[in-house]
This record gives sequence, structure tokens and C-alpha cells, in this order.
Amino acid sequence: MPETFQEHPFITHLKKLTENRGALAALRRGLGQPPGLAVEMYPYVVRWLPEKVGANEESAYYLTASLFAFHPEGINSGNIGDHLLAATLNTTQFDAVERRFVALLKTHPEDLYFYLRQIMSILKSKGIPINWSQLLRDIGYWDHPNRFVQRRWAASFWGNAGSSQETTQL
Repeated sequence: MPETFQEHPFITHLKKLTENRGALAALRRGLGQPPGLAVEMYPYVVRWLPEKVGANEESAYYLTASLFAFHPEGINSGNIGDHLLAATLNTTQFDAVERRFVALLKTHPEDLYFYLRQIMSILKSKGIPINWSQLLRDIGYWDHPNRFVQRRWAASFWGNAGSSQETTQL
């Protein structure tokens, strides 16, 4: 029996902010900066952080919020690998997208904000919606020793159809 999608409460909160231009502007100030450095974001993120939050999870909230404010279109399935694959359909830019994707997969967690912003620019330019709940979870586990997030994204992008259906909730 397939799992039902459950939107993360923080993503529900961000979606409610889409009509608040000031809030989105404050969240976008986090783009291009390491997560958590833009103090303008605090009123919209801090109250949603879990009580006992680790550094990786906290960074995931800030990074997701800034990226969401940049490109708030959402979908309830897939992961970044699926979304990037969709962006390459009917285009001659597969090689360029693939190079950026490989760079993203190799990136250190401290540099993730830089590479994800580039990827988000591609997806926004193509009108590809994002599974924000999955992205929030995936960012939180980016530095897991077995690199399951990177492997799942790679499988989705390069054609392992079974993995592209995963929306593992962690």
C-alpha cells in the first residue's frame, strides 16, 4: 500500500506566507548566505524549529525557507533528482544541468546553500514545482554517512524509476 503524502508543518506555514510580500522578501535575504545568518528570517523560522534541534536540522529550515521564498511553486511528489530531470525534457541543456547536479551531489553541507540556489534558479526558470517537504527532510540528512539522499536523487535523475517514487519521511 503506497504511503500517503504528509506535508511538513513548516512547509504549510511557508505556504501561508506566499501572500505576504514582506515575509517573502525577508526570507529571500537568506539566499546566498550560510543558513541562519540573515536575521530578517528569524521571525518566520525560529518558532518552527523543533525544541531540541541540531545544527543540520536548523540549517535545513533556514535554507528551505530562503529557497521557498525564491520559488514557492510546490508539488507533493518527487525529489530534486526528479525535478531536475523534468527540467531537462525538451531542451538541449541536459549536459549543463547534469554538470550542476553532479557538483551539487558532491558538495559539502556548508556549501549546500550555494549549489541549491543554482539548482533552484534552473527549476524556477523552467516552471518546475518543488516537493518542499521532501527537500526539507533531505537537506537535514545531507551529511548522513551512507549518503542516501544523494543516492536517491541520483537514481531519480539518471533513471532508476523505483527510487524516483520514494518520498521517504524521516
